[in-house]
Amino acid sequence: MEKYKRLPKHIGVIPDGNRRWAVNQGLKKQDGYNHGIGPGLKLYEACLELGVEEMTYYGFTMDNVKRPSLQTKAFQKACVDSVNELKKRDADLLVIGNTDSKVFPKELLPYAMKRTKFGEGRMKVNFLVNYGWNWDLNYALENNDAMETKNLIDHIASKDISRMDMILRWGGRRRLSGFLPIQSIYSDIYVVNEYWPNYTDQHLHDALQWYQETDVTLGG
Repeated sequence: MEKYKRLPKHIGVIPDGNRRWAVNQGLKKQDGYNHGIGPGLKLYEACLELGVEEMTYYGFTMDNVKRPSLQTKAFQKACVDSVNELKKRDADLLVIGNTDSKVFPKELLPYAMKRTKFGEGRMKVNFLVNYGWNWDLNYALENNDAMETKNLIDHIASKDISRMDMILRWGGRRRLSGFLPIQSIYSDIYVVNEYWPNYTDQHLHDALQWYQETDVTLGG
């Protein structure tokens, strides 16, 4: 495994392109999501070996559930299956999303909004499931302490997720799509033009090589 002088502590993952990949393969759009589970696990294992401390996967958003029901059920199941696999791989797991909605998978309720360590808990892994940036920020308004301290950031739904150093987005799109607006404020963004189911470890290493040359100033 290659070594890097500068390694991002926290990597965000936007696994886009599942539907486009499926269409290119002659499959139904909803079939692409199941093919995205394996890549997510491979990426996790590669980052774990490198020594990355935290990862956040963008599962699905509150806007995504406007898609046809077959697609919605497919990405819900893919999120459940991914979390169940991560439980076997020493993840310190946190699922963040609107649990009040019926579209939030009930299988993930035990891991929602609180971190659960599995095995050795070797890496913090956050999974955004039925997530919405507006919901995340407005969550603080329900907390009286937030209003008294006038520091809303300490009370948002995703407060236990740290700032992301680097965001990797597959599928060629150059947008954040509402991905953790607070934690992404100073993130370096690397776009992979390949669709997510075509993930290889080389994508990660290309991104990390690029990251070596970025000028991280955090606004300073």
